[in-house]
Amino acid sequence: MANEIWTIKRCLEWTKEYLAERGEEHPRLSAEWLLCAATGLARIDLYMRMDETLNAAQLETMHAAVVRRAKGEPLQYITGSTQFRMIDVACAPGVLIPRPETEMLVEEVLNYLDAEVLSPEAAARQRVELPWNDEVEEARKSEAALADERATVERRAANLTAADEAALGSDVLGSRAYAEELADREAEEAAAQAAEADAAEAAEPELDEYGIAIEGAGQETASAQDAAAPAPTEPCTARVLEVGCGTGCISLSLAWERRGHVTCTATDIEPRAIDLATKNRDALGLTADEVAFSLTNLVSSIPREEWGTFDVLVSNPPYIPTDVMRSLPHEVKDFEPDLALEGGADGLDIFRRLLNAAPYMLRAGGLFACELYEGALDAAAELCRQAGLSDVRIVHDLTDRPRIVRAIVTEPKQRI
Repeated sequence: MANEIWTIKRCLEWTKEYLAERGEEHPRLSAEWLLCAATGLARIDLYMRMDETLNAAQLETMHAAVVRRAKGEPLQYITGSTQFRMIDVACAPGVLIPRPETEMLVEEVLNYLDAEVLSPEAAARQRVELPWNDEVEEARKSEAALADERATVERRAANLTAADEAALGSDVLGSRAYAEELADREAEEAAAQAAEADAAEAAEPELDEYGIAIEGAGQETASAQDAAAPAPTEPCTARVLEVGCGTGCISLSLAWERRGHVTCTATDIEPRAIDLATKNRDALGLTADEVAFSLTNLVSSIPREEWGTFDVLVSNPPYIPTDVMRSLPHEVKDFEPDLALEGGADGLDIFRRLLNAAPYMLRAGGLFACELYEGALDAAAELCRQAGLSDVRIVHDLTDRPRIVRAIVTEPKQRI
């Protein structure tokens, strides 16, 4: 056996069959994940290098990984990482594994921040309406029409029907997308050049009959222009408080996707979670000023001077009802931490404490958003209304199950 040659192809097929015999739901996908972790290759590279031979160290790593997976241990713990939205997140036993549902929680927070907190900057990025914009728009349309003609010629040359083109999508229509992007870019450049030309023209001094500049001429115009120009504004920064950060995936995604515009304070009661989240932050090159992690119970470590200063309080708290815990899949129930899963009889024990803290932590108009057990959302929404929060909404996940409750704090509180 030791002298046998194990290529990537043979190892992939053997692992797939081995895991399938032991009840693995997606044996080939699991085999690919494990092989990628053992070899350091991307999935596409596995199929490009099927005939390559695994070395002794890779075989040893693969063997240990297959044994762990056959016992039901989650792939994320075995491989040591998972992907969450736009970032890679290190995973380790003792810390909850990020779920796709939580990616939607991040999306809800980003939508709120973009619309309610960062909107002045978003407005500044809108295209400025200038007199020459109509001409530029006509040029852009001409470019797009030309791209249409090119795409048609390419389709005919490749003997593709319109249905084929629709099925292939962006690969075939890439020339049009590029043309539109190019036209938009040219429009922006034309606007900038025209603005520079106007500024240069305004800056030219007025000359007398002998061609000599008249002192003081044009100063009034310049002063008027200076007075009309808007004063520069400081970059807008949103403040987010996350409770129960686990791997840090929520705060790190928010800070990463809106870098320079969002800072996060994140807490957890589990030391292993704080250590892992800090490791993930460092791997992304984010700083403690951008995402600060704190080992504490809920919001206990938040300084009094920071109460009422946060724009968002977000959490993926323990929310599985006690009775449901017993019916969880083996790889969740026996490997992931109960502390991060169980939420009491109705799944809302920690949620109630967060709801109580929200009016003290958030400014007026701040967002309170939590991911919860699908059967508890109606009760959670009613608790928010009873607590005086407004604009209470339930958001469904990708499988159309109720998953997130979000509400607005209209009347912040202060403890005496």
